Amino acid sequence: MKSHALIPRSASFRPETLGQNALQLIGNLCFSLFVFGVLVFTIIAATYQPEDPLLHPSAKLTSFLTSTSNATFRSDDSAAHTGDDFLSPNSTFDSSAAITLSHINSSTKTSQVAMASAAAVGDEATDSSTSAVCADGPIDCTDTEVFHSMMRAAIEMFRNIHFYRFGKPARGGEDGKSCDMAWRFRPEEAKRAGFYKDYRRFDIIRYANCTYSVVKIGDYHSGINARKKRKTTQGGEFKAKDAADSLSGMVVPVIGEAVNDTLPVVESETKFSSGKYLIYIGGGDRCKSMNHYLWSFLCALGEAQYLNRTLVMDLSICLNSMYSSSNQDEEGKDFRFYFDFEHLRDSASVLDQLQFWEGWSKWQKKDKLRLYLVEDFRITPLKLAEVKDSLIMRKFGTVEPDNYWYRVCEGETESVILRPWNLIWKSRRLMDIVASIASRLNWDYDAVHVVRGEKAKNTQLWPNLASDTSPDALLSGIRNKIDDGRHLYVATDEPDTTYFDPLKERYTTHFLNDFRDLWDENSEWYLETMKLNNGVPVEFDGYMRVEVDTEVSLRAKKHIETFNDLTNDCKDGINTCRTAS
Repeated sequence: MKSHALIPRSASFRPETLGQNALQLIGNLCFSLFVFGVLVFTIIAATYQPEDPLLHPSAKLTSFLTSTSNATFRSDDSAAHTGDDFLSPNSTFDSSAAITLSHINSSTKTSQVAMASAAAVGDEATDSSTSAVCADGPIDCTDTEVFHSMMRAAIEMFRNIHFYRFGKPARGGEDGKSCDMAWRFRPEEAKRAGFYKDYRRFDIIRYANCTYSVVKIGDYHSGINARKKRKTTQGGEFKAKDAADSLSGMVVPVIGEAVNDTLPVVESETKFSSGKYLIYIGGGDRCKSMNHYLWSFLCALGEAQYLNRTLVMDLSICLNSMYSSSNQDEEGKDFRFYFDFEHLRDSASVLDQLQFWEGWSKWQKKDKLRLYLVEDFRITPLKLAEVKDSLIMRKFGTVEPDNYWYRVCEGETESVILRPWNLIWKSRRLMDIVASIASRLNWDYDAVHVVRGEKAKNTQLWPNLASDTSPDALLSGIRNKIDDGRHLYVATDEPDTTYFDPLKERYTTHFLNDFRDLWDENSEWYLETMKLNNGVPVEFDGYMRVEVDTEVSLRAKKHIETFNDLTNDCKDGINTCRTAS
């Protein structure tokens, strides 16, 4: 039997083996750390429930791929946000461009007066000479002295606005003793972007020394002869234009200008047949809230722009029952009652569906126009970018919420399709009512928005709202924020305005119904909307009231809201308040 020699223990630490042993030790240590890390990771993976749905069980994965959280909107009767809400109030403001008395009160009528005259809207320079002899007869509204007197009187009377342009005066009444003049302006402390246009009648007297004085200025929009009608370019001709060209330049609303929202006209077969179109058909969006409608409509408009196609849109709107006096959904409302179609038409490529189908039925077979049908909202716009057919039709089913239009813009599409909010503005006819109310209050008023109605009755969701909006609570809540004696506009859904009578002890109160003449049968709004509606009178419905009420209150110098300012209840019910980040 072969014997083995014993190796002394100290031999492993001999200099010639020390490096090899050190490497072996380090390797063993690293392997131990690796095993420990794997053990820790295994324990975490076995016990932790990750938020990433792709790591969830198959049932949750299916839910993630087919729908969002709940894909529905809360029932909300407030005014929907539109693109003009997101414009910066100061985006159009240049104080140095405002016309002041210093531009007019110049004895030489040279440089500073020229500045004011040059600001006239499309005006030709008026004759600067005045007759040495004052002749009897009608006031010459084109006389420079008359023009300067009218500008001076307007600036002195309306101290809460900045004037930017004065228009050329026109003859007023038949008696020859008045002149009409228009101007563009902004409120002194403007809370919203854009300009306003007013035109008023000036009663003028002429003295023996050939000087003039304004003795009276009429009401808002009383100077009808100074109102210039907007010209319709080519009769509102439809052009299948590139959507990418519609966003060039900064555009802001001008409230008070004449509105031209006629439908674009398809004038030739060539233009129609060369166009590319997108249309949404069916779905569950009909008769939903206005917020829901806009969210879906802007998804369709955004996809049309991404695909560089004309959106074929339905101008007929179903008004949700929450806004109707009958408490029933009401079909047959016109898009133009609520939104600025002129701005949309001039900024994007859209076509009314009735006009489209008329052209399609006329030229589809002859020009071999083809239709591409899409019935699954999960087919993204990215997959449709290469479609060459004339019309892409998205057809939606009957099962909610997967038949909502806005589902197209969810998931991976959300990072590609941007809703073009800048293309949707509020109706300038409604906004003109807002400007009329603010003008009657001389743009110098405060406002409180008091939400009551059904929410005040529902104490489970809003336990404190009724008591926090009682007359005594209101007085207590606003007395330290609004000075006594101020004009106070109360925007509210409370039908009985006598409920707020205690506020009259400290303030001069105003309500929307105080200005009902602005939409009654003798008003400009009534006549224009009736013309849009083929001669049928249009009701000033609940949504219009909410829109005007909200916009008037937002233009106040001080604005107090119910939620956050008057009550600690949450706007959407208990436990729904958003925490500040």
